[in-house]
Amino acid sequence: SPDFTAIEAKRVALIAESYQRLSGTPLVPPGGDLVAALWSASMAIVAHDTAADPIFFFGNAKALELFEMDFQTFTRFPSRLSAEPVLRDERARLLERVTRDGLITDYAGVRISATGRRFRIEQAAVWNLLDASGQRHGQAAAFSRWVPL
Repeated sequence: SPDFTAIEAKRVALIAESYQRLSGTPLVPPGGDLVAALWSASMAIVAHDTAADPIFFFGNAKALELFEMDFQTFTRFPSRLSAEPVLRDERARLLERVTRDGLITDYAGVRISATGRRFRIEQAAVWNLLDASGQRHGQAAAFSRWVPL
């Protein structure tokens, strides 16, 4: 797994903490190193920041495999580019719904890897990254169902 600074590790841990706060269930098994558990989870887990054009700041090993990128490349990648241009409006509507509702668990959509491979994600959870005071730090998604197209 990448060598996270303390600040980065805290932001990555917020992925699981926010999910549990919003859903009432743990994203990864409780106990142990939360960041390591997120990194090695069998589901794909990604998160982007709050920039006007959000940039991924985390993708776990499974997500990097699906998107066919290394961690350094993925964490410089605008998240909108993970969807094909024709699907970006649909993705923008999804993110507006998440911003409003906090957590959705029924997202499906087509994504594209660095080499142009397309895959459809299904039953994805997408949620706001909120700290204990309610401040927003971005959005995250997790999914364990995808179909190559």
